[in-house]
Amino acid sequence: MVRRRISEQPTSRLAVWARHMALFSLAATLVAIIIVRSAALEVVPALSTLAGALVLALVAILLAFAAGIAIWREGIGGVREAATALLVGLALIAYPLYLGVEAYRLPAIYDVTTDPIDPPRFEAIARLRPRDANPVTYAGLYTAELQRAAYSDIEPDLTNSSPQEAYDAVLKVVTQRKWHIVDARPPQAAAPREGRIEAIARTLILGFRDDVVVRVRGTADGARIDVRSASRYGRHDLGANAARVRALIDDVDDVLAAGSEKKQPAPKPAQAAGRGSSVRR
Repeated sequence: MVRRRISEQPTSRLAVWARHMALFSLAATLVAIIIVRSAALEVVPALSTLAGALVLALVAILLAFAAGIAIWREGIGGVREAATALLVGLALIAYPLYLGVEAYRLPAIYDVTTDPIDPPRFEAIARLRPRDANPVTYAGLYTAELQRAAYSDIEPDLTNSSPQEAYDAVLKVVTQRKWHIVDARPPQAAAPREGRIEAIARTLILGFRDDVVVRVRGTADGARIDVRSASRYGRHDLGANAARVRALIDDVDDVLAAGSEKKQPAPKPAQAAGRGSSVRR
């Protein structure tokens, strides 16, 4: 019986290192996200950790390409390791690349409001913001012009509902979104006093804390709802605040529309033909 000696095909060391680097960057990214969301460190060191993890992902991609060239030329193994490194690295940098495109396309603002002339003010939240956070005062005319050019649909929400109904709708939507409500004051017609809700929203992935204030004022025809959303850190919100204001107004309108439909009386059933009337032949 003749035994055949099967020589094992050598594996590219670059491919192995690329896979190790990609898996390490994946673990480092997850740890960095946990650190940012839990606020275990300050924002800048936490983001530096995340940036370092993404740099490792880029290195893993470059090593995977280099391993692919070596595998092609020398006919050695390591395709699976190189492919794993490439896929993991691309998955990690895909979203940051998308954010980079958004940063180039959208204006560098971090404060969006439906009323740039008289923006709703942060009062309770202003006392909670860290000292190194962005200012609570609105940036002014230049920011308003940039906002108008990029988000022309961000406008006050004018409704024919009463101020109390508008306030209740806003409070319902904010509660459904599970934002942390810092202050909530319903409107009062006797004073008169505007309705105000201040809340803290968090971004989906990194859990950054953004501040939101909603103001409800009575008008001759109903109520006016103004919203302001501002990021605590960074000079560019990548469109997050405009999207939050837009979504909040849409959801409030849906709640008010559903409430107005319930108020409408049900139509009376039509009387049967010939009932209570004489028919001449």
